[in-house]
Amino acid sequence: MRPVLGQTATKAGLAFILITVLLDVLSLGLVIPITAKLIKELAGNDAIDAASYVGWFGTVWAFMQFFSSPLMGALSDRFGRRPVLLLSAFGLGIDYIILALAPNLTWLFIGRVLTGITAASFSTASAYIADVTPPEKRSAAYGIYGAIFGLGFVLGPAMGGYLGDIDLRLPFWVSAALTFANACYGFFVLPESLPKEIRKPFSWSRANPQGSLRLLRSAPGLLPMAISFFTYQLAHTVFSSVFVLYTDMRFGWTPGQIGQTLAIVGILNVIVQGALIRPMMRILGERTMVFLGLIGGMLGFTAYGLASNGSMFMASTIIFCTLGFFSAAIQGLMSKRIDPSTQGQLSGANSSLNGIAGMIGPILFTSVFKRTIDPEGGFHQPGAPFFLAALILGLGLLCAMIAIPKQQADSTPST
Repeated sequence: MRPVLGQTATKAGLAFILITVLLDVLSLGLVIPITAKLIKELAGNDAIDAASYVGWFGTVWAFMQFFSSPLMGALSDRFGRRPVLLLSAFGLGIDYIILALAPNLTWLFIGRVLTGITAASFSTASAYIADVTPPEKRSAAYGIYGAIFGLGFVLGPAMGGYLGDIDLRLPFWVSAALTFANACYGFFVLPESLPKEIRKPFSWSRANPQGSLRLLRSAPGLLPMAISFFTYQLAHTVFSSVFVLYTDMRFGWTPGQIGQTLAIVGILNVIVQGALIRPMMRILGERTMVFLGLIGGMLGFTAYGLASNGSMFMASTIIFCTLGFFSAAIQGLMSKRIDPSTQGQLSGANSSLNGIAGMIGPILFTSVFKRTIDPEGGFHQPGAPFFLAALILGLGLLCAMIAIPKQQADSTPST
């Protein structure tokens, strides 16, 4: 039997799970520059039709996340994090092979459905971090977690763009190989993080989205913070929804150029979440970091929408990257509101919110994109999806100001 990590094994536990997350993010990042282009190719190279398909594919992916994430969270609370992570990794590898072989949009759609189910393991990885990290250090740990995401999105999209210039399907094969490597790594190396004595019995009332989201009403201040987190997740779907189609149409970017831009985004994210969060958290505190991140994100989205050329669009990333402060700070604050045995359920609830955002966002942003790129639509403003994302973050800022007064930011976790 694999050893179980306790709170005293924080550094070792983080090292194990962060390698797992890095391999998963690499595999996901590889396919970002080419998925929308492959959809466009299979749809007959029509940008407006492709936008519709991208929107629906994204919505279905998020729909599966919405139902799978709380189930994964509840299963990990009952059986431990390790088996859930391993099963997800093996399933994701099989799914990438299906996507690589997809001869038409129907099979590509089936592959996206399976990806939505198997990629729900990120909520379990988040719970793993909570298992091995003391409450007062979780925001910093989630910052490192975010930096690993950034690193994955430095290497993944850059590699995927290069491979996509060779063959649009090649990144799927490489992603499959990375994911199977991750599953093998986890099988032989990854230890369990949740001791048996604090595991919760499995319950369908907690394993469905409604039961998982009910947790958000169980502690003071948790639900308003979750709503603010939801606006962040919703606004962020503008990238997965229209980024590739937008830069292809407006700037004529190739998969390689898209991958390079996403790599720059990842580098800046690594700097923000890997190097800046800890010192700034000590100086400013989690509450201020939440506000700083949301304001930076609003300004960044607005700059994206106003950019008139590719260079200005890339430069806007310098402003936008400050949004990275928000995610780590808000997750740290939320994790302090509940006891250790329900961290998996909280991660599942957050992933369910991400699923809801993912169901709404692709249809919302691609619909706005379709209407504002159509010369006959009456309102020609291709940057409109990014302006809408800035407005959504503005609502999140308002919720955060109401939800996190100073005394709540300093409160201790429940027991």
